[in-house]
Amino acid sequence: MNNIMRTLHPGVRWIFRFNTYSIFITIFFFVGLFGISIFLDGDLLGSLSNIGKAFLTILILIIIIGEIYARLAYQFWKYDFTNTELKIESGIIWKKYKSIPYQRIQNVEIHRGLIARICGFSNIAIHTAGYSAPVHRGIWGVGGSGAEGGIPSVSIEEGEKIRQFVMNKIGKKSGI
Repeated sequence: MNNIMRTLHPGVRWIFRFNTYSIFITIFFFVGLFGISIFLDGDLLGSLSNIGKAFLTILILIIIIGEIYARLAYQFWKYDFTNTELKIESGIIWKKYKSIPYQRIQNVEIHRGLIARICGFSNIAIHTAGYSAPVHRGIWGVGGSGAEGGIPSVSIEEGEKIRQFVMNKIGKKSGI
């Protein structure tokens, strides 16, 4: 593994899109319930027409925002394996940088949820010594599952190479 910041598998854009859609649709649902009560002021037919137009407009906005977010999240999510650590960089507005030294890594898991199998990629979870977090995979199978770090989308072949590379690094530090 060379010291080059790598990007994710292009299929992860679908997961980013679905996550965005689910957040905005949930918000829209709760805001929409309040909005419907305002529209229904007596003219039911006219109100339903306005609700339909508002729904269509908001749906188009959700799709546009989801696509913009998916492209930007994909573009700004990078990872690198150096000689001593895994570096992860993510975030669009608020950047997040994470370094995980190989000496702390205990295990590497490969997850392939439904969408990952359809799109042909793997999700990598990096478990470290002394890290305790709640088990959470997210709605589409991407996430930490109690892991300190993870890479949400790499090709199936790349996932196996990463696991083997990290396990070899772990073996060297422990004398295995």
